[in-house]
Amino acid sequence: MSSYNGKCHCGNTEWTAELTDDQKGHILCHCDTCKYLSGSTFTLNQIIPKSALKISKGEDKLSKYTYYGESGKPVYCYFCPNCSAHVYHHQTVMGDDTIILRTGMLPEALKDFKPAAEIFGKAKLPWEKEVAQTFETLPPQ
Repeated sequence: MSSYNGKCHCGNTEWTAELTDDQKGHILCHCDTCKYLSGSTFTLNQIIPKSALKISKGEDKLSKYTYYGESGKPVYCYFCPNCSAHVYHHQTVMGDDTIILRTGMLPEALKDFKPAAEIFGKAKLPWEKEVAQTFETLPPQ
């Protein structure tokens, strides 16, 4: 298990994520919501237990909004209210203890991690090349 420190763009929110060896990779999400939130073709993420994320600064100030995922179940998005950087999402379809951490905001992971999987491949843009095993929606649990 290794610790990775992250912070939002403005620095108002800081956290540490404890990742196991098999979590040391980016899961690229191509869903339409991630495209809108990032202004790009995908986001960099990892699926982790909620207990593996410790927010050390700004947790009480995080904003939250809800949208409904493809499953019809709620997805809660937690983000800095100042710079709007998304720290993590909780897709309720994945259970109460599972969250989606934004690995693109962990400086060490950003440069060292490789793509481990791609999700929502069905929404991938036609010109994007496959860089890891691709799942049509979420990976099997």
